[in-house]
Amino acid sequence: MAEQEQSYVRIEEEPLKQLVVELLKHYRVPENDAQIVSDVLVTADLRGIESHGVSRLLSYYISRLKTGYMKAEPAVKITANQGATFQVDADNGLGHPPSYRAMEKCLDLAEKYGVGLGSVKNSNHFGIAGYYSMMAIERGMIGICLSNAQPAILPTYARQKHLGTNPISVAAPAGDKLPFVLDMATSIVPLGKIQVSARKNISIAEGWGADHTGYTSTNPAAVLEGGGLYPLGGPAETAGYKGYGLAAVVDIFSGVLSGSGFLTSVLNPLKNDDPCQVGHFMAVVKINAFMEEEVFKNRMDAFIEELKTASKMEGQKEIFVAGEKEFYTWEENRQKGVPVLENVWEELTVLCRELNVSMPEPL
Repeated sequence: MAEQEQSYVRIEEEPLKQLVVELLKHYRVPENDAQIVSDVLVTADLRGIESHGVSRLLSYYISRLKTGYMKAEPAVKITANQGATFQVDADNGLGHPPSYRAMEKCLDLAEKYGVGLGSVKNSNHFGIAGYYSMMAIERGMIGICLSNAQPAILPTYARQKHLGTNPISVAAPAGDKLPFVLDMATSIVPLGKIQVSARKNISIAEGWGADHTGYTSTNPAAVLEGGGLYPLGGPAETAGYKGYGLAAVVDIFSGVLSGSGFLTSVLNPLKNDDPCQVGHFMAVVKINAFMEEEVFKNRMDAFIEELKTASKMEGQKEIFVAGEKEFYTWEENRQKGVPVLENVWEELTVLCRELNVSMPEPL
């Protein structure tokens, strides 16, 4: 499968965010909720995670809002609340607003109890998990965010998908160093990376996924249709059963414990009319409950410094820690403009013309 060069347009950050808000408002999403969704999507694009950015606005969100398969104005409510723990029912609305507010509640609970733990059920896709874990950094705490997702991963030795890519994100502040931000799928690569490869008409690497037989394929279409992703680690021969176990743990917290869907009861938003039943789990740890915040940050600086100064392989110039590359990409894109795939921009242009919504000019 030959690679095709893809073109991007660059859009100023704030006008792009406002465009997303205006489009969501057209489908009755309250402005406060629309602003949260917009910030999460554009943040993903700024950090170089285009698979979870504005490219999902039409296919994942507006398409379901338009048909009524997802509620624009859900009756979100807290269904359990005990000490430092709580549960939220998102009522089949957009996943971003209840997740944002759940993390805010976790932060407030951590201030009081030292930890805050919350789950969200009956939700939908909520963007990048790292957005929510990083909310804790601003308040000098450690943030954790988990989510289940539609089946995409093959359990080791299986040929049918049962587990989602089930992301894990952990964010911890540092002192002089950049914060540590792990944001990863429990599949060998994120599903979005396969989807982007399919859109770009390029092959995927050997060992990323399998076709309907359960054996490896480099064709992204074969992986997406009838096949599945390998768990983190790949097939059994390279210890993929560890990633399989990790994906299952995420589903226990996000699906089983939250009261939401789990395994194959989490539905694909592009192929089902029923609520997707996505679940999320958030946690915050107050550093001052263990040690002084500045002491922790100094220790994190030493931790990061040791990793970055480890002896390098021949030909390698730098060792990176989790989140570091994304912070560099963030800074570059804030200066140059948010990159949006040209075909995505064209789709947005068509929709804006239909709705009589003005669009910002590319840079």
